[in-house]
Amino acid sequence: MNSQKIVRFDWAMKHLLRNKSNYDIVEGFLCALLNDNDLTVLNISESESNQEDNNDKFNRVDVLVKDSKGRNVIIEIQNTKETDYLFRVLYGASKNITESIDIGDAYRNISKVISVSILYFNLGIGDDYLYYGKTEFVGVNTNEKIDKNSPKVQKLIPKGSRYNSLEIYPEYYLIQVEKYQNIVEKAIDEWIFWFKNEQIKQGSKSKNIEKVAERLEVLKMSEKERKQYEKYLGRLASERDMVETSKEDGVKEGLKTGIEIGTKTGIKTGIKEVAKNSIIAGLSNDIIQTITGLGFEQINKIREDIKTI
Repeated sequence: MNSQKIVRFDWAMKHLLRNKSNYDIVEGFLCALLNDNDLTVLNISESESNQEDNNDKFNRVDVLVKDSKGRNVIIEIQNTKETDYLFRVLYGASKNITESIDIGDAYRNISKVISVSILYFNLGIGDDYLYYGKTEFVGVNTNEKIDKNSPKVQKLIPKGSRYNSLEIYPEYYLIQVEKYQNIVEKAIDEWIFWFKNEQIKQGSKSKNIEKVAERLEVLKMSEKERKQYEKYLGRLASERDMVETSKEDGVKEGLKTGIEIGTKTGIKTGIKEVAKNSIIAGLSNDIIQTITGLGFEQINKIREDIKTI
């Protein structure tokens, strides 16, 4: 099984897994991640936040999954580093919460949101490949954590609510694919092995993972699909090269100019020159910000300056 070349998860999520006949594959992944084998996917659609993004959606896959328990699961797959990524994760979850009820509806009708980020870059936090975050209430003086299953909390659950008062807060999962060391110890590891290696680990037994190889093998793609997929892989590799080259050029240009002028002005000039070249090369503001450290306002000003030349 592990010799089969499987389509990358980001490509599959963007083009194949939104077909209802393939929901069971998404179910298998979420069952392993959330440790909930009774989970059933009811619907998969492109999230509103992604639809409103005017930038090229090539680097992102942002989908909204609704399960049989009424939970909204945001699955975001990111291929290039963004310095403000964790801020956007919060924004995405918050936006989804506010859109789950209409003005005038009771707050108890708010949907439970779970944010799942699959990152094909080093986020720069910690050494683990899988992180989980949630809201907890802890006594400042006693260090006591309030138990959502305690009788007192149970009495606070509004009538008609689907969720516990402490369970309604968003939960977050961060999967740093590059940091995964190909060691399979639990069900979710079998899925992350696929994300990283484009193969299914031999002997994998988690729910529905055998269907990945059955349906998503590269050799089973049509000629048109395979050409689109190869083009996608080429663009990924090209963009990674552009980012790395721009970083190197930025450092060289900044140092060279700084040495020539002998002041910090030289380094700033070099950074702006890199930003200018990156704009001409067609890179997005997010990538230019990662390379140069400049703010969006500064980058947009450079864009305007280029237009007047």
